[in-house]
Amino acid sequence: MSQRNIRVKATGESAVEDQDVEIVERKGIGHPDSICDGVAESVSRALAQEYLDRYGTVLHYNTDETQLVAGTAAPAFGGGEVLDPIYLLVVGRATKTYEGQRFPAESIALEAARDYLDETFPDLDVGKDVIVDVKLGEGSGDLQEVFGEEGTVPMANDTSYGVGHAPLTETEQIVLNTERSLNGQYGDENPAVGQDVKVMGKREGDHIDVTVAVAIIDHYVQDMADYRDVIEGVREHVTELAGEYTDRDVTVHVNTADDYEDGAIYLTTTGTSAEQGDDGSVGRGNRANGLITPNRPMSMEATSGKNPVNHIGKIYNLLSTEIAHSVAEQVEGIREVQVRLLSQIGQPIDNPHVADAQLVTEEGVSVGDVEREVEAAIDEELANITDVTKNVIEGKLSTF
Repeated sequence: MSQRNIRVKATGESAVEDQDVEIVERKGIGHPDSICDGVAESVSRALAQEYLDRYGTVLHYNTDETQLVAGTAAPAFGGGEVLDPIYLLVVGRATKTYEGQRFPAESIALEAARDYLDETFPDLDVGKDVIVDVKLGEGSGDLQEVFGEEGTVPMANDTSYGVGHAPLTETEQIVLNTERSLNGQYGDENPAVGQDVKVMGKREGDHIDVTVAVAIIDHYVQDMADYRDVIEGVREHVTELAGEYTDRDVTVHVNTADDYEDGAIYLTTTGTSAEQGDDGSVGRGNRANGLITPNRPMSMEATSGKNPVNHIGKIYNLLSTEIAHSVAEQVEGIREVQVRLLSQIGQPIDNPHVADAQLVTEEGVSVGDVEREVEAAIDEELANITDVTKNVIEGKLSTF
């Protein structure tokens, strides 16, 4: 029996797959909010790794207030131009002096932000199309004490909570993997497809509608016929991809605001709407599992950019998702599990104020039949909670 406060019970609600209406969203890596998430997390990893390399420990910092101010552009078939650059401001706190040594936090942050943009947006000229600025206030080296001595479990920095669920529904899988594919192999093979991909899934009964907004890059399309060919290619690809995850009827819609007669289309110069009027902020987009899921409990905490050592807004959202997947995979007879972890400030992060698992079980299986197994799986994940920190710093866990 675990000494931790772990509770396991039935949800009292139907599984999401059985509900009449399901809505799922994902903002792709090129969405202005996701750009901020990606930059903030890259800066976070760079700072953490450099602290480890220099001092053998991660010092106090946070970079989760990154903001993006949109620029203006004049896209045109064959190639347009950015008229006013995007402005990206990395905001946060960092320890800049430790044991008498100065630490170049802002220089490290600036390099990490530029590298992330260079690697992620091949059609965005970081030296011309976007201005990157960094303002990191001074953090105290003394705050590292809350992280605990080496080999001990850190103390929670806040009284907060994280939520996670598993397994993903068919609609969730379609939405998540549509964006990953369009920004993965399909995008590599079709460079006209920009990184700003937004996917909205709606299931009513057994029919799924997938609405995709794709920023098309002007340099790769010469006229309206080229543009329409790209759109049709995306539609066919997403339709085929959806068939890998469901036997339900699926209808795919792409760039539904386009008006071909008036020439009003989603054409960009850089592959992101950030070039033309769309601002962004950390935490306004995808949750820690990469999705926005109004049918599920969610936390409003921003995950990207937070310190991965003891910042509960990051650790518990990531860990609750990991726990949910572990339970769903390891324990037979579970259709759906939702996990909520609540911390108390100053208490060890491996001993939450409560770890609450709510289950929907298979027909003929009661919660009592699986309660011990679920509790054991949760207890094991909590016992290894510091693995989350390591995996975040190494880039093995996505935060958005």
